[in-house]
Amino acid sequence: MSEPENASGPDDSAAESAPRRLPALHPHQRRVLAVLVEKAKTTPDSYPLSLNAIQVGCNQKSNRDPVMQLDGDDVLIALDGLRALEAVTEIQGGGRVSKYRHHAYDWLGVRGKHAAVMIELLLRGPQTLGEIRARASRMEKLEDLQTTTNIVNDLISQNLVMALGRPGRGQQFAHTLYEPDEMQRLRTADEENEAPVATPPAQATTPVAPAAVDSGWESLQKQIDALTDRIEQLEKRLDS
Repeated sequence: MSEPENASGPDDSAAESAPRRLPALHPHQRRVLAVLVEKAKTTPDSYPLSLNAIQVGCNQKSNRDPVMQLDGDDVLIALDGLRALEAVTEIQGGGRVSKYRHHAYDWLGVRGKHAAVMIELLLRGPQTLGEIRARASRMEKLEDLQTTTNIVNDLISQNLVMALGRPGRGQQFAHTLYEPDEMQRLRTADEENEAPVATPPAQATTPVAPAAVDSGWESLQKQIDALTDRIEQLEKRLDS
């Protein structure tokens, strides 16, 4: 799906500047920023978003972990913090309702597929490479697991993502925008992990034909796309 604003460049650049450490974000701020990017990508006709639309997006039960129950004040406080960081701006909509636009691509320093991976990590927390590939593909298609691995490694080099646990099947990856207490809990499980480099999961004991793997991924992606379309239609009805 296309996005009218902050569209990714043709080379899907991983970063626009040297690696830097971004400030930690409160969980509500992470959710609000991620929702703005997600909706801009998946429902561009409804973007920019009103306060009510952001609240609905933050509290939806699909594509979210943890599920939250934010009220209007929670969302406004999060938006104020993001505006102070220049990650979000408020604009006047066609009527009297204020709407909000993200600047996540410039603020994070990533676009395209790299941005899609970051947003999925912000929406759902730590995930395996397979989970990242399947879920981020609803915003930007990730062709295969190696592509996902390369993107995750790029994000690690930009201090935006970190590896959790030992390399291999089941290893998870998380963004680095957690607050200190959250980060400490994540790092507890990562104390013995040395090089934070993403590695594709080991092959199964019984070899699987590439065609069968591709067919399985295509079937799964079609199911995900169908469910996403149904959810987006329901959200549009709620926002109208």
